[in-house]
Amino acid sequence: MKNFVIVLLATLMASCAGTESPEAIRSKISALKDQSLEINHQIKELEKQLVTLESDELTSNNVPVQVKLIAEERFEHFFVVNAKVELLEEAQISPEGTGGQIRKIHVSKGQRVSKGDLLISLNSSILENGIAELKLGLELATKIYEKQKSLWEQNIGSEMQYLEAKNGKEGLEHKLKTLQSQLDMALIKAPFSGIVDEIYLKEGEMASPGRSILYLVNLDKLKVLADVSETLLPKIKVGDMVNVKFPSYANMEMKAPINRISNSIDLKTRTIKVEVRLDNVNSQIKPNQIAMLSIMDFETPKAIVLPSLIIKQDSRGEFLFVAEKNEAGAVAAKKIYVQSGLSHNDQTMVLKGLTIGQQVITAGYNQVGNGSLVEVRE
Repeated sequence: MKNFVIVLLATLMASCAGTESPEAIRSKISALKDQSLEINHQIKELEKQLVTLESDELTSNNVPVQVKLIAEERFEHFFVVNAKVELLEEAQISPEGTGGQIRKIHVSKGQRVSKGDLLISLNSSILENGIAELKLGLELATKIYEKQKSLWEQNIGSEMQYLEAKNGKEGLEHKLKTLQSQLDMALIKAPFSGIVDEIYLKEGEMASPGRSILYLVNLDKLKVLADVSETLLPKIKVGDMVNVKFPSYANMEMKAPINRISNSIDLKTRTIKVEVRLDNVNSQIKPNQIAMLSIMDFETPKAIVLPSLIIKQDSRGEFLFVAEKNEAGAVAAKKIYVQSGLSHNDQTMVLKGLTIGQQVITAGYNQVGNGSLVEVRE
């Protein structure tokens, strides 16, 4: 800039030494001033461009990262156990009492029935004949009893005759009730509402107690049984909510309370039975299907939670990187050793080493080292 002024003065002096008029000299001075202003403006623009380019060059050497601002949040930990689905209500239906020949099967395989519906009729002709015969005898015994009772009330006849008539009548009444109960057993009814899943015998075949005629299931109510390690026994109780998932149905998840915890520990496996009951919507879930129970064993409303992947380990222990300003005022990565706690769903609770408000590097952490300059991006 000084050289330009010297040249300008020299030119002015040379012009004054000549024979040019004052007006010409003033015109030249005005023109040179205009050029000086333009040149100064161009110099300032170039200086701005230079500063921008130098800043971009410095920034381009920084590692781009993403950060998470540390704040307290809720953390829950679950342990997962394999389970099996069983029916809450199922029955192998067989005759009660003496059995007999199957007269008629009133249902078909796959049919839905209600509690109390007639399933099977056994041949009961012998019982029916016995009841008819007994009713005739009871009718006579009732008449004799009424006659003796009337005489006894008139103090006619002996007390023994009256008691014998009364005993004969009541004895036949009890026998009639017994035969009628046996007749009712010949009509096999549904003990609960459900579906006839299997029929083993045919009409005309003999049915006997302990030999199944059909298999009745209720798919509307299920129970899920899991074997849980005895070490987890202090962390669970009846009523705790659990998540139930089914590998066969990726998008199906249910929540239900623990209904029962068994009172004994298996000596071989050192596990205890946990039972959860479910309502089977649309009968999608089948008996013996595999299930998975997620049972919460820890929760806290205030925890520092970070992605598990960003926590690394070396000979000194676990560490991660935070982004903070160094002594020169530039943002740099800083290696911090931490102590981690429980992990769930790729999230880990950090117990020591971090404070609220720090910026933990969550993306780009593999490209930085302790002291590396970084550029924080959204």
